[in-house]
Amino acid sequence: MLFRRLAFLCLLVLIQIVVCAEDYYKVLGVEKQATEKQLKSAYRQLSKRFHPDKNPGDETAHEKFVQVSEAYDILSDAETRQIYDRYGHDGVKQHKNGGGGGGGHDPFDLFSRFFGGHGHFGSSSREPRGQNLEVKVEIALRDFYNGATTEFQWNRQQICETCEGTGSADGQVETCSTCGGHGIRIVKQQLAPGMFQQMQMRCDACGGRGKSIKHKCPVCNGQRVERKPTTVTLKIQRGAGRESSVVYENEADESPDWVAGDLIVILTEKAPSPEDNPDNVDGVYFRRKGDDLYWTEVLSLREAWMGGWSRNITHLDSHVVRLGRTRGQVIQSGHVETVPGEGMPKWHEEGESAYHKHDFGNLYVTYQVILPDQMDETMENEFWSLWEKWRANKGVDLHTDSGRPAIVRDEL
Repeated sequence: MLFRRLAFLCLLVLIQIVVCAEDYYKVLGVEKQATEKQLKSAYRQLSKRFHPDKNPGDETAHEKFVQVSEAYDILSDAETRQIYDRYGHDGVKQHKNGGGGGGGHDPFDLFSRFFGGHGHFGSSSREPRGQNLEVKVEIALRDFYNGATTEFQWNRQQICETCEGTGSADGQVETCSTCGGHGIRIVKQQLAPGMFQQMQMRCDACGGRGKSIKHKCPVCNGQRVERKPTTVTLKIQRGAGRESSVVYENEADESPDWVAGDLIVILTEKAPSPEDNPDNVDGVYFRRKGDDLYWTEVLSLREAWMGGWSRNITHLDSHVVRLGRTRGQVIQSGHVETVPGEGMPKWHEEGESAYHKHDFGNLYVTYQVILPDQMDETMENEFWSLWEKWRANKGVDLHTDSGRPAIVRDEL
């Protein structure tokens, strides 16, 4: 009887452990088939979101930060990930206890390998912060209008993954014998007999680091960092302004000596081209000014004079804007027509949601009349006769009406 009770209690404890041990993939919010790139992206976002420096006094956020770090620490290693996929948490625990890995992980150390510094956000004077970097990315007007998700690459300075930022091939880093680990040394220079000047200079033996390396890392050559092409996923909000910016916290150049600064992406508008317009959308050639759009529509002399025409303009999202005039409606060259609500969506931080609907600017259409550059003799005679007839009945003499001096002809 006692044995049964003990077995039952052990079973309850085991069930509780299994329940409490949350799935590492769920912790990172990724699928079991997630790639290394997807794992890194998930860790970067979640570790910054739940970092204790950003959530002071919040124990829940601190626990979440530790969970995220532990999940990535296991899944980012191919061997431990394979063990976890086959045997779960117990398999990983036995693997570590059997000497297959370290006894534990430091979430702040893991964070520092991604963002530099010492695992914190550089809020104190002891944590220097790297410079912010600006990158300009060209975006088509169509993507400003509809919103889009795209990617771009840039060469980012990253902490060397091979040596984990030590610069050493074997992990051995020693105190510099020249400067004694201070990174600086005092140089005495004689100015005159009996006169000396002392100068403080950066130690050239260790480059000011205070550390020396016997066996340099073959990947970074002892520099502790390397430049690698980095892919950034860029989400353009619908209606985002030209020259607006998207900020990626702590995604600038990394270094073991500082906390990475911010990567600031400036959105610039790409010039329209047929190559970027496979669907032949007219709106690609709109011109933008703030929340309004501009378009020039060309009319023939007959259309401008007689009316009786219509046009379908395909907008940036392929919906149709109808332009036209009934017969007898005249349009002057240079006339600007306002089409309300057919401009750019006005940016809002909530986007299109149940709580917010986009308002739109206006579309301004300028009409340009193209006159025929030549006429055959018959056509010229017919038009001349017609206009002379109507000018005699209802025409206005523009020269007389202007009040300008009469034209004096010289006679020979």
